[in-house]
Amino acid sequence: MSRRQLVEQAMQAINQLPEDKISEVVDFASYILKKHEEAVLQKGIERLVETSDAFGFLHDEEDLYMLDDLKERYK
Repeated sequence: MSRRQLVEQAMQAINQLPEDKISEVVDFASYILKKHEEAVLQKGIERLVETSDAFGFLHDEEDLYMLDDLKERYK
């Protein structure tokens, strides 16, 4: 189904609902939109961090501890 068809189908269903149920649909749609916006923002932040050299110095640093330094190893 195309986006237009889905929107029309949703509108037909919403038009048949009582007022209080329409309010629930609006609340749910707002919730889904907010989650989508947060996910897009999170992905953007992740891309910025991945491409940024701000933490590049950590890759050049030597390891302070090795496995041989462990007194006890947990399995």
